[in-house]
Amino acid sequence: MSVLLRYLIKKTVFCLFFLGWLFVVSLAEGQALKELNKQPNTVVNPVGVQAPSQETASSIGRAVSLEFPLNLDGILDESIYTTVQPMSDFIQVEPMEGLPATEVTEVWVFFDDDHIYFVARCWETEPDRLMVDEMRRDNTNIGRGDNVAWIFDTLYDQRTGVLFEVNALGGRMDGQSIGEGQTNFDWNPIWEVEVSRFEQGWTVEAAVPFKSLRYQPGNDQTWGINVRRRNRWKNEMSYLVQVPAAVGGRGLRASLAAPLAGIKTPPPSRNIEIKPYAISELNTDAKDKPAPQNDFGAEAGFDLKIGITESLTADLTYNTDFAQVEADEQQINLTRFSLFFPEKRDFFLENQGTFSFGGRGRDTPVVFYSRRIGLQGGREVPVTAGGRVTGRVGGFDLGLLHIRADKEVLSGTTPTNFSVVRLKRDIFRQSSVGLIATDRSVSLDKSGRNRVYGIDGDFLFLQNTLVIDTYWAKSETNKFDGNNSSYRANFDFNGDKYGVRLERLVVGDAFNPEVGFVRRDDMQKSRARFRFSPRLFSVQSIRKLVWAASINYVENMTGQLETRESYAEFGVDFENSDRFRFRYRRTYEFLPEAFQITPSIVLPVKGYDFSNFRIQYNLWSQRLVKLDFEVERGQFFSGHRTAVSVRRGRWNPTPRFAIEPTYSVNWINLVEGKFTTHLTGARVVFTTTPRMFTSALLQYSSESNTAAANVRFRWEYLPGSELFVVYNEQRNTLMRRFPGLDDRSLTVKVTRLFRF
Repeated sequence: MSVLLRYLIKKTVFCLFFLGWLFVVSLAEGQALKELNKQPNTVVNPVGVQAPSQETASSIGRAVSLEFPLNLDGILDESIYTTVQPMSDFIQVEPMEGLPATEVTEVWVFFDDDHIYFVARCWETEPDRLMVDEMRRDNTNIGRGDNVAWIFDTLYDQRTGVLFEVNALGGRMDGQSIGEGQTNFDWNPIWEVEVSRFEQGWTVEAAVPFKSLRYQPGNDQTWGINVRRRNRWKNEMSYLVQVPAAVGGRGLRASLAAPLAGIKTPPPSRNIEIKPYAISELNTDAKDKPAPQNDFGAEAGFDLKIGITESLTADLTYNTDFAQVEADEQQINLTRFSLFFPEKRDFFLENQGTFSFGGRGRDTPVVFYSRRIGLQGGREVPVTAGGRVTGRVGGFDLGLLHIRADKEVLSGTTPTNFSVVRLKRDIFRQSSVGLIATDRSVSLDKSGRNRVYGIDGDFLFLQNTLVIDTYWAKSETNKFDGNNSSYRANFDFNGDKYGVRLERLVVGDAFNPEVGFVRRDDMQKSRARFRFSPRLFSVQSIRKLVWAASINYVENMTGQLETRESYAEFGVDFENSDRFRFRYRRTYEFLPEAFQITPSIVLPVKGYDFSNFRIQYNLWSQRLVKLDFEVERGQFFSGHRTAVSVRRGRWNPTPRFAIEPTYSVNWINLVEGKFTTHLTGARVVFTTTPRMFTSALLQYSSESNTAAANVRFRWEYLPGSELFVVYNEQRNTLMRRFPGLDDRSLTVKVTRLFRF
């Protein structure tokens, strides 16, 4: 192993010098590049077909009224496609910012009394090289292949919008743009889409009911629109309305959209939707006393959605159930701080961004963390009922939430009310200031209530490449003495070539948001990060080089140094979308109390000074197997650590079948002892149609000594109505012979959507 590592180090150093030399050469060619960029780009038309040139296609125009509904089959054979001029003139953002796209994209927007239609024809010079391998709705792999996406700013406020994304297999995503760079992809409206192939490319026809959208009153409307095209085999990205390279793939935001006139809408309705469910299940839980064996249960409940105004929506839920949710992906924790697991439950995911507060960051507290509701001590707590109101009122974003959770004996919870109030006010062009308040009627120690309140601000400039965000928050909990406040000030300039980030974060030793999440308290953190990432036009296979450096300095509230971390990083972004990163890091960590890193190994109280390096390679180009590979080696507390991991792996033998493996191993040798951790898993997916799939998440963790399986079947048998069959099993690997059963369940759930 050491011979291999020495070899990798030598090769890495050689690559650093070689790529540095290439960069120097590229600077000498800068003037020639400027002259090249001044010349018009040539569009190559498909052989034998008269595709329109970028010079003659029209710009942003008007939506066109239809007398009869569009025949939604993905085949653009109606006469309207020859009589109505499409919108085109797509402009690259990658790889050559500002130049015309090298592949022609034609876009139409139509409407009738009930729907607005989006149609795209994506021409391809080499259609056999299309890269598409995902059909599941809302899966992030849709965005990694060839696709077309668009945004409608239906309120025409240049702040909010609705997003849609479709690939050449019919896989689709949808989401709500609720602010600059913030998109909630868990919004699932009713809409229809069909795709088709033709000899020189592929086409999209989509129909979105006006009932699925919120818009201003009035028959004649102007909306904002932008369209993005990803051409993966070229690793090219282009937009109908030009966006800066620093924004990249995040350009579908309302502030960067252009006006689309001529839309005539029906009067906004209250749009009442009710979605009842019925569920039956069999449960076996060896941890319960007495342990049930195939215990049968049945439940029913419903969700209700009411459009209060054209931009304000109320959601009500009764006897809420989350049986269809995929299990958490397990993690190995080698730190003394808590792990963060993302929310996966639909009710809390929808409009989640409305309640976000204080910015993002690994150590930044989350004031409202919805997993505190309905989960306690690793066990589910029944959610009796709840309601939520979200949307916009004038220049304000409003979010109100109230949930009632019942008692759960084994976790020791009692009936508890959870409440959240969130209010944000628009200022300047894209900035905002806001307030938040959370309330938990019974604190975790049952000594009284837990409350948190705070203010925050987000200020965006320079086409949103400069962000300044800040917050101040305070908690109130009985029996908590000390500093119960937290604040953050963050400056982040994220340009295409340069990046600078400066952060100051303070979390008091008694800051305790019990409807939130705090990874680390009793800390004063100062952080600086600098990045230089020039584009390397002189080497065809390399798109960009990256140099970065960072320092992180953390003291406790008494001023004692606990963490000092610095790193230097070099990276290469290749033209085929692969990425290489090399990072060297030095760390000082003081343990204020003994740290039990394993059940048998305890690290004593003292300061530790160590360093390591990491090599990472991301393979995401046109390969049958895609993965992120990472090797880390160096000192670790009182000894050494070697780690190897494979993440985001994906093997697609067919577009319908995929295996997504993950694996990580840590070999750790400390003065206090040595140990090895293994975490392995795989997600196996078979997609029958874009509305039906079966997936299995299989996991094993040596840290928790568990093997787990989560198998899910989902069928959207009618738009918005679903059938789920879910099987869960967890076993203890320490038991002799075949691992002993911890728990097992089989669940069948049916939902039915009614719209009025």
